[in-house]
Amino acid sequence: MLQTLKTYFGYDSFRPLQEDIVRHVLDGRDALVLMPTGGGKSICYQLPALLRQGTAVVVSPLLSLMKDQVESLRANGIPAAAMNSALSDGETVLLRRKLQQGEIRLLYISPERLMTEVNTLLPTIDISLFAIDEAHCISQWGHDFRPEYTQLGILREQFPRVPIIALTATADKITREDILRQLCLREPRVFLSSFDRPNLSLDVRRGYEQREKIHAILDLIHRHGTACGIIYCMSRKTTESVAEQLSRHGISCVPYHAGLSTSAREEAQNMFVRDRIQVIVATIAFGMGIDKSNVRWIVHYNLPKSIESFYQEIGRAGRDGMPSETLLFYSLGDLVMLSKFADESGQKLVNSEKLRRMQQYAEADICRRRILLGYFGEARDHDCGNCDICRRPPQRFDGTVLVQKALSGILRTDEQVSMRTLTDILLGRMTSDIVAHGYDRLKTFGAGRDVPMRHWRDYLLQMLHLGYFEIAYDENNHLKVTEPGRRVVYGKATAQLVVLHEEEKKPAAASRTGKKRKAAKPVTLFTATGTPAAITDTGLYEALRLLRKRLADEQSIPAYIILSDKTLAEIAVRRPRTLDEFGSISGIGDYKRERYGADFLAVIAQFFP
Repeated sequence: MLQTLKTYFGYDSFRPLQEDIVRHVLDGRDALVLMPTGGGKSICYQLPALLRQGTAVVVSPLLSLMKDQVESLRANGIPAAAMNSALSDGETVLLRRKLQQGEIRLLYISPERLMTEVNTLLPTIDISLFAIDEAHCISQWGHDFRPEYTQLGILREQFPRVPIIALTATADKITREDILRQLCLREPRVFLSSFDRPNLSLDVRRGYEQREKIHAILDLIHRHGTACGIIYCMSRKTTESVAEQLSRHGISCVPYHAGLSTSAREEAQNMFVRDRIQVIVATIAFGMGIDKSNVRWIVHYNLPKSIESFYQEIGRAGRDGMPSETLLFYSLGDLVMLSKFADESGQKLVNSEKLRRMQQYAEADICRRRILLGYFGEARDHDCGNCDICRRPPQRFDGTVLVQKALSGILRTDEQVSMRTLTDILLGRMTSDIVAHGYDRLKTFGAGRDVPMRHWRDYLLQMLHLGYFEIAYDENNHLKVTEPGRRVVYGKATAQLVVLHEEEKKPAAASRTGKKRKAAKPVTLFTATGTPAAITDTGLYEALRLLRKRLADEQSIPAYIILSDKTLAEIAVRRPRTLDEFGSISGIGDYKRERYGADFLAVIAQFFP
């Protein structure tokens, strides 16, 4: 196992649980594997596929995912193929012949195509194992349910002796149980890896307006230099608006959403995967299974609908283990819209509860990583030190007067106002709606002029989270004061609010097209022991990166498939001088050592003759 792992994948040792899973599958037994994005799930079925006789059949939900995986395997010298609608009739005939002759070790196939081949092609080939990737898609309790996955139980019936391994990065307890039941797994063992991704920083910003979000995103982009990232938005319209605004500031980016043509989506994805653009602004339609290892940051422009969705999407950053940043913007408008979606869905109770847990994460004042891990059933007895709460522990003050002003404003309107109208009342804004309803004559009109609007948005979110009022989503989002809120209004209780940090709200200086960007941060490598090692010669690293891009462009494949950022960083730190030294670096197998070693050694020799 270790020899094959090093020869084809370039690793000298297994990550946690990988060896146990591989041995389990080699013994011909079924398994369910839960491992975070970037945790090494693919090795759990790719290695047994090389060690067992026959062809491994991998069920995958997206053409882009299949293409990415097949390219990565071929780059390691492993015969792999995908059977999908992109193949011509001639290519399909040739692939069938290769499969029947045992020339393909891994076949990627969609669940729809699998159903058409389950009684024709599959019985004619020697199948070593079935791997069901993104297995949460099989469950209506999962966050990305796909009806076509529900037919996969036929595999156990048709191929009773072939082991089945189901894999996912995001599944709570009820989803896991549903996967086991629907796939009819035989005495399966569940492998539950740690969901912790310590290289990802977690940050939440509340109550930002559009302009403030754009400035914060620009600041993040400039901190990361030329590194690429993904911005997730709730709607198609928002993706296009954000992409347009960033483009005006000289950022190379494109939108991606389901409203675009298939060719436009494919072009956008290819440009991003191959580093021809820096940023992609997308709805959740983008990214599932994209194995781009050098995404350095993720932004959620809007609140996600569930922790599962959020966790999977931030997992697309830092898959190579290098430090990466995640930023979530949270506003009341998002909460109102998502609550409406949950109410109108076919699973109102389930979706509303998932949204409530996402809301609790966004509003929390304890370590955010502990909340994430706890959601997936993983207890943590210490804070992470790598989230905004750990870095800036919240300070509180007596906010009783502020709460009384806000709640009084609600009560004096007979609880018939929305959050926006209440804010206008507190700030004393003479809008047409205010005048039409006579709210400008209320005692509380203008009572909060001394507090900036952006602070009122945050304070009102805190009051909502503390349970001082609630939103009647079925009454045009009118605000209703609760019993605890009335106790504060009438002086029977006090209220503690969190102190806001003005520097968080301060807009970053936006760069315009043609102006010089801020320099990228020095590259840091996290070694196998977890020790950070800074790259002192960034010139060498940049030269290696340019070589990698040239080699990738020559083969029309993404640069990270040649070598990951982490492997590239380790080359820059260790500066190998021989092929053997080059091949000893993690992530470089025999195939890549022989194919690329001389080129990389030549670049190193230019800097260190």
